[in-house]
Amino acid sequence: MRGLRSRPHQTVETVTEEAAPSAGVGYALRAFRHRDFRIFWCGALTSNTGTWLTNLAVPYALFQLTHSPLWVSLATVVQLVPGVLLGSVGGSLADHYDRRKVLIATQAGMAAGTIGLCAVWVSGSPTPELIMLMLLVTGVFGGANRPVWQSFTNDLVPRADLSSAVALNSMQFNAARALGPALAGAIIALLSPGWAFAVDALSFIGVQLALMSITSRPRSSTAGGRGVVGDIRSAVRYVAGQRGIQVAILLSVLVGLFGNPIFTFTVVFADDVFHVGALGLGLMNAAMGVGCLLVAPLVSGGLRGLTLGRLTRIGLPLYGIALGGFALCPGIVPGVLLLVLVGGCFMSVLTSANTAIQLIVAAPMRGRVIAVRTVLFTGAMPLGSLLQGALTDVFGPRVAMSVAGLGLLTAGVLLSGVDRGRWLRRLDDPHDEGGPRSAEWHDPALAPSLSS
Repeated sequence: MRGLRSRPHQTVETVTEEAAPSAGVGYALRAFRHRDFRIFWCGALTSNTGTWLTNLAVPYALFQLTHSPLWVSLATVVQLVPGVLLGSVGGSLADHYDRRKVLIATQAGMAAGTIGLCAVWVSGSPTPELIMLMLLVTGVFGGANRPVWQSFTNDLVPRADLSSAVALNSMQFNAARALGPALAGAIIALLSPGWAFAVDALSFIGVQLALMSITSRPRSSTAGGRGVVGDIRSAVRYVAGQRGIQVAILLSVLVGLFGNPIFTFTVVFADDVFHVGALGLGLMNAAMGVGCLLVAPLVSGGLRGLTLGRLTRIGLPLYGIALGGFALCPGIVPGVLLLVLVGGCFMSVLTSANTAIQLIVAAPMRGRVIAVRTVLFTGAMPLGSLLQGALTDVFGPRVAMSVAGLGLLTAGVLLSGVDRGRWLRRLDDPHDEGGPRSAEWHDPALAPSLSS
């Protein structure tokens, strides 16, 4: 343990070379061998479980107050649009400052917004407008938080274990997605949404304690910089030269537009279609989390020969089929079973895209490139939610979800059919070492910082 504290990264690399299994479940879980990653993972699981209490309580509360799917969509917009505006700021922070300290600050701001939601509800006179205001506070800090959070994983494990760490982070998030909604359904049914907000606020303590306990030092941050605008330009130029990263970002946008709204629109299906109440709503969301957990070992490399490109060729069209099947389900039981498949496909596509970016991108550009992906994905989510909310108001939730499923199925067929999936195979492009002579950079101004 003393060596781990004094030279964390060299020690981690030695452990990886000597003890890493070559395949199977042990290979998929190899990032757990590193102390700081374990601490971060456990703290994040606690916090994200609380976050999913709020993620379910907010649309439930708004739908009870307004009986409008459009208000549910607007909540997604208010919470995520700040991420579009501030994602690039988060990317710059990730590349130029201590990521651990930045995360401590952003997580504190998100906690403040959640405490505000609790206060609004317990005041006895909650309104949709006040709920939106508190969501905006959470969204502002969350927008800056996301690129830093994803980049921070690189500081906790050696590169050889990065794909495992990315997949395990996704597994942690989706374990929270399975546990949080089930817990939220029980709390809402027995108590009120206010109690869900209160538990979420307390859960931020877990991630703050974890961040304060981590000893690893940043490995890829760069000093100085040319401001946010300059960072955006350099990131866009870099992405323009990396086809694998472009494909990964495209997949993220497709999921944001067509696939992600299901996680908030389950409240409409639970109330208007299946008539199952808060407990049924929790079960539906938990089913998607279970599906994510089942697929996680595949995404982290647990099955030899299953590349990110091959996994996406299967997962993307199947995602569309699962959404369409859920939209037409006659009852809650087959609906829950199909939601397990929806969660698994969501995990396979989105985590494959995120892992591809993490593995391909040159270290000095990591935060800014992740910010580009985050901004576009975050921007696609409220747009998709608004479109599906408008379709639901006019044609009903079944038609809206069927359209979403058709969109994903069409995209999957097209991407898989182009030269036998040539585009999707670019997700497995090699790591860019990021040398100043690399033709991919298209930005000579970056050369001095890359060679240092």
